[in-house]
Amino acid sequence: MLISSPVKVKIGYVNTMSKVWDIEEFKKKYPHLAKEILGSRGSVHFRIGVRVKDPWRGYDPNVYDFIRRADTVEQALEVVDFLEKRGELSHEEAEKIRKQLREKGLQSFGPKKEFGYYLKAAGYE
Repeated sequence: MLISSPVKVKIGYVNTMSKVWDIEEFKKKYPHLAKEILGSRGSVHFRIGVRVKDPWRGYDPNVYDFIRRADTVEQALEVVDFLEKRGELSHEEAEKIRKQLREKGLQSFGPKKEFGYYLKAAGYE
């Protein structure tokens, strides 16, 4: 199988870091692997996996994390009410948060956490 120099080999890792190699550079650095992969007939698919420590493992979101996912002040107030009823927030803390929501709005708790926030923050997306 003939492969010209402009062709690239992309090697990806589980945590989405990847390295793109020039074919010639790949052949020089990994001659036996290049021969095995590039010398075969048909298509070759391979994935190299590397275990990466998950920075969010064991993380328990708090009231502020939930508030930052809300679209409206009303949704955030529902979250506060729910957590207070469950006993996860004291009445005093709940009142303090309600006051901040009414006076300063959602933005006072930080930017909205969109879908996939934790994956992106950990470098998976």
